[in-house]
Amino acid sequence: MNSQLAKDSKVLIVDDQVLAKGYMKYSLEELGFSNITYVDKISLALTTIRSQRYDLIICSYNLKREQDGYYFYDEIRTNGELPSSTAFVFISADTNSDLVQSIIELQPDDFLAKPFTVKELDRRLSRVLARKKALHEVYVCIEKSQYPRALSEVELFLANPKNSEFFPLALKIKGEMLCACGHFPQAKDFYLAILKVQTFSWAQLGLVNTYLRLDEDESAEKLVLRLAFKSDSQLAAYDLLTALQIKQNDFETALECVLMATEISPRNIRRHKTALDLSRITHDYETQFDAAKKIVRFAKNSIHDKPENYLNVARAGIDYAMTADEEDTDKLIKQANEYVRQLKVAFPKAELQEQLKVINIRLHYLENEKEKARALIEQLDEENWENEGVDALLDKAKAFHELGLHERSQAVLEQIEFRCKNQSDQGEIFLQYIQQEIKEKSSIKYSSRELNNNAVNFYRRGDIENAMESFTQAFTIMPKNASIALNLLQLIAAKSHNIGATKSANQLVKKCIKTVENSVLNEDQQERYHKVRSVLDGVG
Repeated sequence: MNSQLAKDSKVLIVDDQVLAKGYMKYSLEELGFSNITYVDKISLALTTIRSQRYDLIICSYNLKREQDGYYFYDEIRTNGELPSSTAFVFISADTNSDLVQSIIELQPDDFLAKPFTVKELDRRLSRVLARKKALHEVYVCIEKSQYPRALSEVELFLANPKNSEFFPLALKIKGEMLCACGHFPQAKDFYLAILKVQTFSWAQLGLVNTYLRLDEDESAEKLVLRLAFKSDSQLAAYDLLTALQIKQNDFETALECVLMATEISPRNIRRHKTALDLSRITHDYETQFDAAKKIVRFAKNSIHDKPENYLNVARAGIDYAMTADEEDTDKLIKQANEYVRQLKVAFPKAELQEQLKVINIRLHYLENEKEKARALIEQLDEENWENEGVDALLDKAKAFHELGLHERSQAVLEQIEFRCKNQSDQGEIFLQYIQQEIKEKSSIKYSSRELNNNAVNFYRRGDIENAMESFTQAFTIMPKNASIALNLLQLIAAKSHNIGATKSANQLVKKCIKTVENSVLNEDQQERYHKVRSVLDGVG
């Protein structure tokens, strides 16, 4: 260890194990560090870094009090409280697959597995601090969001042969700064030139990003699919693949990609939120409910923990119950109520009367207590929409629609659309979902539950035309429901002389078949489907 570098470095240690802290103190002092601060809680660490600047933060990944190291790192990085010039090193006695994936994803400056020797600590910290010192001017520009200047600084750095030890990192930063400056054609040429010399994963991922920015989607897809099979680039590849599918409006495939990523790294809240948005736009109510529950689970004791998470689980549970079989409805209602109870315990002082009132309206509707729902809905505040979040307004629009108050429902949805177009905090997927809701709810006047019941009644009375219309509308908003898909296929088969008349009719048949074949059918449904396919295959 360079003695002057150690002496000049201000260090923060975050660890709640007394013995570990003692060993770390001994080791760092052996290496020449003297300006060392120790804290054993994340709350203390946050207070400390908000009042002082550190050159090095060494944090235990497995803290047992309050937040753990993962959420601490996530919080200070999200809030811009971790300067680029500050080195961050995780330490842990655990090396399970979840931790390894988290480290790959978070990309701290280094990770040390316990137990480690003073010699190993010396080697790792010397390397990390030397990098930070060498590229200090570049990092300072990045911290100030002065990306053109950072690009100039890193090019000057690369022009000096004395810095060759740090060229791989400097090259990576150069690619990032080219993209940050919006120089995507130059970034593309830069990454291609790098890859001719060595196939760095970061350069391949950077190239995919530039392909996407330059609308070279086919090239992006070919490369990113290869990267999805490499452990060091898998998560980033799934993120880019998700972005590509969203760009192409293939929301079903995008949802599959983001769900695969959440399986690999389940603690990433951002991906669960993307899954939530994608499941909404694809009418996948079960996945929406599951994503909302995971957000609550993984957000606890983190920067992401907030009342809205619990409310969204209750709302998603109600959405799912609206489309589920009757035997599952009671279970889903109980789960929605349980999350409302957890919300009141976790955030007892939160002012949520209006949102909870809307949830109760929808629960009354689900339980066929429509008079109670109608009496409660007249008590809602329709004057102060600007004080409500978009998720709260969306739930209100659904409540109005379910009770037949279609004009009021449309007014709320249009208010959400206006807000999404004029506020940057709502993503493009959510805006497209709201526009889809406006279109569907203006043409489909019944709730999902009513549509299915109406269709069955029409069919039993022999009113095939109205049954067909109702089942088609029901399938539009419940495309994962195998029973509806099977009933619709039976009606199509009964009108087999019209099959293939239009492209939309063929697409509808394919969607129904996909839903049925991806579902678990009982014996009666299997027999019905076999007969229907025989008719459809004969016509085809």
